[in-house]
Amino acid sequence: MSKLSLSLAVNDYDHVRDLLDGRIAAQGIDLVPSVLPVEEIFYRTTHFQEWDLSEMSLAKYASLRSQGDDRLIGLPVFPSRVFRLSSLYVRDDAGVMSPADLRGKRIGVPEWAQTASVYSRGWLVHDQGVALADVEWVQGGVNQAGRREKVAVRVPDGVRYRPSPEKSLTAMLLDGDIDAILSARPPAPPAGREREIVRMLPDFETAERAYFERTGIFPIMHLIVMRRDVFTANRWIAGNLLKAFTQAKDASVARLEDITCSHFPLPWMSQRAAQARAMFGGDPWPYGIAPNRTTLDAFLRFAFEQGVCHRPMQADELFPPEVAAAVRV
Repeated sequence: MSKLSLSLAVNDYDHVRDLLDGRIAAQGIDLVPSVLPVEEIFYRTTHFQEWDLSEMSLAKYASLRSQGDDRLIGLPVFPSRVFRLSSLYVRDDAGVMSPADLRGKRIGVPEWAQTASVYSRGWLVHDQGVALADVEWVQGGVNQAGRREKVAVRVPDGVRYRPSPEKSLTAMLLDGDIDAILSARPPAPPAGREREIVRMLPDFETAERAYFERTGIFPIMHLIVMRRDVFTANRWIAGNLLKAFTQAKDASVARLEDITCSHFPLPWMSQRAAQARAMFGGDPWPYGIAPNRTTLDAFLRFAFEQGVCHRPMQADELFPPEVAAAVRV
């Protein structure tokens, strides 16, 4: 019996690679992968749904679903997760040294609906007491001018937000047109000016660990989505894909933990993996809905408060019932 051929667009991740090269297989499925930059995948998926399966921005996916666009349906597979307190950049001479210093300032974001920005704004509002209306928000490309929002957003009343397509955020920060950048992708200043832009929180790891201990939030950036027509015709693929992605991820974590030889060109990786297991209570990178509910619920709350989602949403709305719970025998 022939297997179902499905196209997949995804970035290059060690925890997905075993699935792409065939060392791990999704039962009944032949994957045809395209390994591409995430910005390209998100644009082509949002506008054209070119692949059967694709990596997708959590914010853009949730926004589309909140607006009644159900052409895509999610899998609780999260290839990218990043704490984002590292993503605030300022000029080294600006005197902006803490979140409180951002009140009354101008912050540049690549898109209002960038997932990283949703989490960081949620941290500013709920953890640091800096309201959205305390800041003027400027939207533009980080290192190239002309970037635009990919989904419709409803910026809350009283919040100052304006697109600025003429210059990149990096150029605006260097020229003093804005006071900070909040972005997943770092600014890339021209040669000779690299030291003029610094992180607002240089010791971000300590701050991020403390944030996780307070909130239980381990930010999810991306998920895997399926075209709904493909899923509707083959509902069995959801569970099989979730199982295969999980096996590939578990194999990657096992490589991290292997002290026999170095699978990654950095020292102490096995020790870092053990520390992560201790911090996160077992699986340091869980897939599925239940172990990620705290993070998903917080994200959806932030997204609605910020106008990225057009209505309140629950985590279970993002995924089909076939992946709602693990099968136990």
